[in-house]
Amino acid sequence: MIGITLEMLTELRVSVGKRMSAKRYAHTLAVEDMVARLCALYTPDEELLMRAAALLHDITKECTKEEHLASLQSLGLEATKEELFAPKTLHARTAAALIPSLYPEFAHPTVIDAVRWHTTGHAGMTLTEKLLYLADYIDESRTFDTCVLLRKTFWDAKPEEMNPAERIALLDDVILLSLDMTVNDLIAEHKSVAIDTVEARNELLFARANP
Repeated sequence: MIGITLEMLTELRVSVGKRMSAKRYAHTLAVEDMVARLCALYTPDEELLMRAAALLHDITKECTKEEHLASLQSLGLEATKEELFAPKTLHARTAAALIPSLYPEFAHPTVIDAVRWHTTGHAGMTLTEKLLYLADYIDESRTFDTCVLLRKTFWDAKPEEMNPAERIALLDDVILLSLDMTVNDLIAEHKSVAIDTVEARNELLFARANP
């Protein structure tokens, strides 16, 4: 079990800040704040792990497609045909894959898995994976209409007043709405939809129909 301390997170903030633009860093800190708020509702014992995941989730976001491919190749990995067609999804995979070598002190499965799936989602998402996925979508730095709507939908429901089952149902409903929005936007732009996103959406949709 990897132990993460507040001091380690302070050092991590400085380190990741050197790897990205000011705009990307501001977003990263906003995601950290949001995931901490979500953890307080859903899994307070994992807050430090999830703060680390938030800080690391976009460490390769500003890399070029060629740099992503080189990183994967250096690790003996290959991009899928789907990833090559939608290179914006590559950063989730490369960031997760590089954590053990770049930041071994944070190479906890919870951190790595949350980073890996924060962009596309996938079937069978864990609670912590869902929290980072949502935090990345609704952090306070996001001003896109869809992000503002999702943020309002979640917080206006007053999850802090819900019982645990109601709170989980709200989380799944908001994530399902976000997946719907993502799919609709990609279709409108004549872009491919990641199979993982489709499977994540279908799973939540089926669960809603069969409670």
